[in-house]
Amino acid sequence: MAERSKRADGQEAATTDFATTVERLECLVERLESGELSLEASLSAFEEGIRLTRDAQRRLDEAELRVRTLTEGAEGSMTLTPFSPGSEEGRDESER
Repeated sequence: MAERSKRADGQEAATTDFATTVERLECLVERLESGELSLEASLSAFEEGIRLTRDAQRRLDEAELRVRTLTEGAEGSMTLTPFSPGSEEGRDESER
């Protein structure tokens, strides 16, 4: 089930999982490559594709940060240290 969230322009947008976002992008690419869309429809599909791409990239970046914060505990067990944006914890020296 998709959750509802507010976009920057104040309109509601469905928040979906990563796999659904990728599937939607693939569908948009197929429609654009078909050449059957009008100019206006092509522009609209392209704009939606850009929004979906940015959302997918943001999700990948967040997932990478979560993986990077995975650390080994004192007993050798793996623990996930919660990531908070802007935190220096969990970052490599080269990223600071």
